[in-house]
Amino acid sequence: MSVTMIKEFRLPDLGEGLTESEILSWKVAVGDTVSLNQVIAEVETAKAVVELPSPFAGVIRELHEQPGTVVEVGKPIVSFEVADDAGPAPAGHAAPSRGVTPAGQRASGEEPAAPKREPNLVGYGAVVESSGRPARRPRNLPPVERSGDTTPAGAAPVRIEPAETIVIEARAGVPSGDRPRSTPPVRKLARDHGVDLALVTGTGPAGLITREDVQEFLRQGSAGQAAAPAGQKRAGGQGERETRTPIKGVRKHTAAAMVSSAFTAPHVTEFLTVDVTPSMELLAKLRGTRTFAGLKLTPLTLAAKAVLIALSRNPSLNSRWDEANQEIVTFNYVNLGIAAATPRGLTVPNIKDAHALTLEQLAEALALLADTARSGKTAPADLSGGTMSITNIGVFGIDAGTPILNPGEAAILALGAVRSMPWEYRGEVALRQVMTLSLSFDHRLVDGEQGSRFLADVGAILAEPGMVLTMV
Repeated sequence: MSVTMIKEFRLPDLGEGLTESEILSWKVAVGDTVSLNQVIAEVETAKAVVELPSPFAGVIRELHEQPGTVVEVGKPIVSFEVADDAGPAPAGHAAPSRGVTPAGQRASGEEPAAPKREPNLVGYGAVVESSGRPARRPRNLPPVERSGDTTPAGAAPVRIEPAETIVIEARAGVPSGDRPRSTPPVRKLARDHGVDLALVTGTGPAGLITREDVQEFLRQGSAGQAAAPAGQKRAGGQGERETRTPIKGVRKHTAAAMVSSAFTAPHVTEFLTVDVTPSMELLAKLRGTRTFAGLKLTPLTLAAKAVLIALSRNPSLNSRWDEANQEIVTFNYVNLGIAAATPRGLTVPNIKDAHALTLEQLAEALALLADTARSGKTAPADLSGGTMSITNIGVFGIDAGTPILNPGEAAILALGAVRSMPWEYRGEVALRQVMTLSLSFDHRLVDGEQGSRFLADVGAILAEPGMVLTMV
């Protein structure tokens, strides 16, 4: 019988101080043997879907949370059975050797073990020891609990039979935010009867939901409001007049951000309709060149480049209102946000240092951003730190709108559909390609003159790309 111990893995902060994540799916089951950094789960934060790698090599002993459950950062989500020397050593410290004789004592003359490297909890693979470069560690991650660290000095190591499982019950007095608190057996009882624990009032210590609470809920005949396994409260089947879906994940975050932005920043929206025929002709020429062969070139590509050039001439639109310090922060770089409609809701990933990219590089970055957003794999870091955004409503056939600012940004530009319309051209009426630009900006940061000049610059570039020569 080998010497093993149980180690818990607690949900880490997956970026930007997020407080909770939803377990979308488990990639492992109880009894599976996993390796270090093997993907064990897919979780959804308020901003993105993230694959969660294993911090240990060992055997899965218990999955504490079921798919569809929203879990707070720091809560145990899975327990591993590992060898007593497995797991990450504290950062910057050498892990002492854990060689043990049959009597539980250290073997005589045993050399200390080599320093251990902490596994990458939110990365994509174990750190390669042979690399001469320092390892990159995710920021803001809580330390992983090591059950062996609490063993008194000189005590024999914990020995666990392969069939044993440690069940960690919920403890009274531990706050759990908005997620209903209950024990694993009670959650199983609720799942078996289709009960949504969010609708059950807990009578246990600190609001803990007990087995009796679930049974009382069933006796009252309220189970009609139970949740479907996929997280939809009511399936809207035959005879149902409404469907209820929990507000969580990306949509919950987006709603809170938009409400905060709309009622914090004084929005002003201006419109400009532009003859973009020269830009459409330029795109057609570029698609036939060797440089842009295989690249997806769209009106958004040229509009993004026009925005970057216009921002260099109108820096107030690339700034932030710092309420806490009563300062206006003007950015000397551009992290350009692109609003993306995904199956899980609206996200605004941004292209870091977009101002430094050529048109070719910008086209590549836009294509990668779109593919990543559609697949739901945008990294949390790419969803924060934006300085200005573009939303392309024209792809939906819409001409204009009043976009809401992405929180913390001074401006957002909406691109309307490109339409063939009768237009005044060289003193005559001709059929031209026309687009409407809608610019919303924070009037605390941007005066009407500054916003108008920026919008005029963008329009001038799209109306005649050669005007760039007079601006840079």
